[in-house]
Amino acid sequence: EYSDILQSVLLSSVIVHMSSFRLSSWFLFSRQEAVIISGRKLSRQIRNEARDDLEEWVAAGNRRPHLSVVLVGDNPASHSYVLNKTRAAAEVGISSETILKPSSISEEELLDLIEKLNSDHRVDGLLVQLPLPDHIDERRICNAVCPGKDVDGFHVVNVGRMCLDQSTMLPATPWGVWEIIKRTGIQTLGKNVVVAGRSKNVGMPIAMLLHTDGRHERPGGDATVTISHRYTPKEQLRRHTQIADIIVAAAGSNFNLLIKPSFNKKVIDVGINRILDPLTGKNRLVGDVDFEVQTVEHGATLRLFYLTHAFVSCDCRLAEVPATDLKVL
Repeated sequence: EYSDILQSVLLSSVIVHMSSFRLSSWFLFSRQEAVIISGRKLSRQIRNEARDDLEEWVAAGNRRPHLSVVLVGDNPASHSYVLNKTRAAAEVGISSETILKPSSISEEELLDLIEKLNSDHRVDGLLVQLPLPDHIDERRICNAVCPGKDVDGFHVVNVGRMCLDQSTMLPATPWGVWEIIKRTGIQTLGKNVVVAGRSKNVGMPIAMLLHTDGRHERPGGDATVTISHRYTPKEQLRRHTQIADIIVAAAGSNFNLLIKPSFNKKVIDVGINRILDPLTGKNRLVGDVDFEVQTVEHGATLRLFYLTHAFVSCDCRLAEVPATDLKVL
């Protein structure tokens, strides 16, 4: 129960981050106009649900849950993400702490800290912010976190349960995509889905959630899912995306796709990338998909730029776009 509430808070933090830059979080495109849908509204809804669950839990005589976050090094992005998570926790009434450690910490010292937090009955949720310094084995660290406290859903036991369609902790970004799909009414049963990207924390879990059986303990989307990656030939990618009903962009690779008007596709972007703006000379944040819309004779044109060396994290935008032809440039 504690972990369920903590995971809801992390989910809301992910979704509110979706709308933190550029025009907004999701875009719905019709033949005539683009309609912006705010990710903040969905985030507020989830946080309100978590707050209500928490108050009911406390009113029944239980103590408030506590989240411990271990933050190693001085990566600005990691510090920003952790701050968002702890703020989200405070907003719904969850206590939290951030344990700062220098990038020089040894792997064994970090493992000792995790063991202490695992054994602390006051700690209900535990996450170690990634990425970690190069000298530390991230997989070993993720597997050291107690599965019952693993609100990131990265422990091999939780990953295995997810793959077996069992109830478990889900990684926040894939779960955010899943909640977007469910709460916005996108139909997945029998649909063709392309997931661009195969990372173990984002692309693979998204594919698992979308293709598995909706009748199982952890219901899936019953979709037909194709996973593409850096070695997928462009011609194959073109064929797959032409027949796709839903495209999830979680690649961070140098794909250039052009969608032209005709029938609707749903595009969900799951990336955060820093690029140099040639007009201002300053860095700016974009997703994996650059929604550049222009009016043409037959409707709207959507160009998707999958950026090279992208840092894939927790931004999602939904675009429903008319498209007849999808070309790999």
